[in-house]
Amino acid sequence: MKRNLRRIVYTVFIVALVLGGYQLLESSAYPEQTPERVKKHFYSSVEVPDSLIFAGEEVPLEYFDVFESLDRELLVNSYFHSQTLRFIKMAPRFFSIIEPILKEDSIPSDFKYLALAESGFDPRAVSPAGAVGFWQFMKGTARDYGLEVSGEVDERYNIEKSTHAACAYLHESYEKYGSWTMVAATYNAGRNFIASQIERQQETNYYDLLLGEETSRYVFRILALKLVMENPRKYGFDIPEDEFYPLWKTKTIKISEPVSNFADFAQEHNTNYKILKMLNPWLREAYLTNNASKTYEIKLPAEGFRLLRKQENAEN
Repeated sequence: MKRNLRRIVYTVFIVALVLGGYQLLESSAYPEQTPERVKKHFYSSVEVPDSLIFAGEEVPLEYFDVFESLDRELLVNSYFHSQTLRFIKMAPRFFSIIEPILKEDSIPSDFKYLALAESGFDPRAVSPAGAVGFWQFMKGTARDYGLEVSGEVDERYNIEKSTHAACAYLHESYEKYGSWTMVAATYNAGRNFIASQIERQQETNYYDLLLGEETSRYVFRILALKLVMENPRKYGFDIPEDEFYPLWKTKTIKISEPVSNFADFAQEHNTNYKILKMLNPWLREAYLTNNASKTYEIKLPAEGFRLLRKQENAEN
């Protein structure tokens, strides 16, 4: 009995000694955290506006389901910092091209955010289904709206021409539905699918339709992008104007003959193959046979194209 008691006492002593040593080592390795050293991150919700207009049409934010859907997409875009910061920086470059075409073709300016939602400002964007470019045209639809799609030329990658084609498509949808909000939804889901859901559910308002995950979020993603891009500071993005990416200074030439090698062509025009393809992503090969002697407009860098504005200001 005494022997067992001694063993118990000895064991307790050893355990206490080990624990005490561990605590001593821990306290020396990790100094006591004073209130000044303790840093906590607090995340807040985003502000959903009391009212919102898309393409001249009011968004019914008084409905809880509409409010919550917009809140979700605002949270996603407000807290996806790296992506949203990049969108804001790139917006002047590409909106300066898209906005005048939308105006010329009588499409509401808000549809520039649809192009952003489709492509993320990537002229070379390709979806898993094979949709291409800023406006994510499938090959057959692109041809239906006058875009050339071949092994050497794919005008789905041409920002100007694909924007005009998208405007024609959007106008046709508006003639059918009479609502720009529904037009945006059909751009994502397709006219046939939306038509089938209208017939099935006997509803003609986007906000009253039960749709799949992608299309049910799609218009709200556009609305969230509109809110954040138009009021970046309100949603936590403070970017000085001189940090926006510069507009591309370009000039345009016309060619109606074949080009055997675009690397040589670029050097002949005081640029390089990389910049030539950056400005003309619709040129899909390193050559252009052009057997039909078709006239193409090719963008070339103007003087000062690659210079940052900070350097330009310093030189001036």
